[in-house]
Amino acid sequence: MTASIRQACILVGGKGTRLGEATRTIPKPLLEIGEGIAFLDILIEQTVRQGFNDVVLLAGHLGHLVQARYDGRTFGSARARVLVEPTPRGTAGALVSARDILEPRFILLNGDSLFDINMRALAAEAGADCEALIALRRVPETSRYGTVELSGDRVIRFREKSGNTGPALINAGIYVLSATIINRISSLPCSIETDIFPVLAEEGRLRGSVGEGYFIDIGLPETLQQGRRELLARRTRPAAFLDRDGVINRDFGYVHRPDQVEWIAGAQDSVRRLNDLGYRVVVVTNQAGVAHGYYGEEDIIALHDWIQEELATKGAFIDAFYFCPYHPNAQVERFRADHIDRKPNPGMIFRALSDMQIDKHHSFLIGDKESDIECARSAGIKGFLFNGGNLAVLLDACVGSLRTAGAVGG
Repeated sequence: MTASIRQACILVGGKGTRLGEATRTIPKPLLEIGEGIAFLDILIEQTVRQGFNDVVLLAGHLGHLVQARYDGRTFGSARARVLVEPTPRGTAGALVSARDILEPRFILLNGDSLFDINMRALAAEAGADCEALIALRRVPETSRYGTVELSGDRVIRFREKSGNTGPALINAGIYVLSATIINRISSLPCSIETDIFPVLAEEGRLRGSVGEGYFIDIGLPETLQQGRRELLARRTRPAAFLDRDGVINRDFGYVHRPDQVEWIAGAQDSVRRLNDLGYRVVVVTNQAGVAHGYYGEEDIIALHDWIQEELATKGAFIDAFYFCPYHPNAQVERFRADHIDRKPNPGMIFRALSDMQIDKHHSFLIGDKESDIECARSAGIKGFLFNGGNLAVLLDACVGSLRTAGAVGG
């Protein structure tokens, strides 16, 4: 199995001249969307929740401010590092600066736009042999954008802004790239969008993938204001809480190694569907095997990392894993407790609600035991009991029920 992409590079070097005085003393991606919250904070948050844990910020204009705010900072399990260009060298030139740390395959994002899509699915769609794949967005009005033409999944042409109106595809600013693309840079400065991608398109080596998620760029005063009106509210998503053993994988008793995992039918597809619907997917699992000394917490963490890798190959991801190592009759004394996290107690759900922006009213839980349903009830969310079979069938019923109640994510 090819390792999933873990590296996300974000271009944060532009001057933002169309924003005038607003970007004279601050880089455009650092402009505040809400009190103390920069646009780049939201972009990094979206990237990290999808399992990209090596975040590389490619800075230029006022790069020392980016460096001071983000270099070495952690976001959950992810770590950010900042590279500052000595002189402006274009978007492709920024990659040259990162040559020594680039992974063989990585995603590249524009730091002044947000496209709310499943980037894990985009990465899986690209395939290991894909040199470049662009995320595309169909917009109803193209007067301020250049447009992109597709033939099948191949980009065949870019058209510059011409003042034409009407719907068309645009470059949405997210790319899956092979590090070999650097070999195509013959001189600097160099733009990946205007110097590299058109050449790849002519060779038939540039792919495009059309998505329909929320899209915004903050390059104009009016779109910056739009972002300030909309983005904070859009951070809040409904969550699908999933028990692990018996819902994601078969419960053979104290599963703690990859070779013990047998996926529940439809589990991987269900996670992917929840991702695509816009839910946060959160695993909440009792792990009494730790309390009894059968295995350690590090084994659970390693298994969850493996599950995330497996899901990534299917274009799916889990936002967060919570596990409870406590049991009232634990053999390991420090884990002997009827802990608030141990289901049917709702502690793990409460922690997730505290840690993430979750729309509790529209969230739900799927479990295979009555204790899971009691946990959901105690947390004030809807619970669905999985009695075996194909998880995707139950998810259809869950989504249908929530849609009827007006509570489907998106």
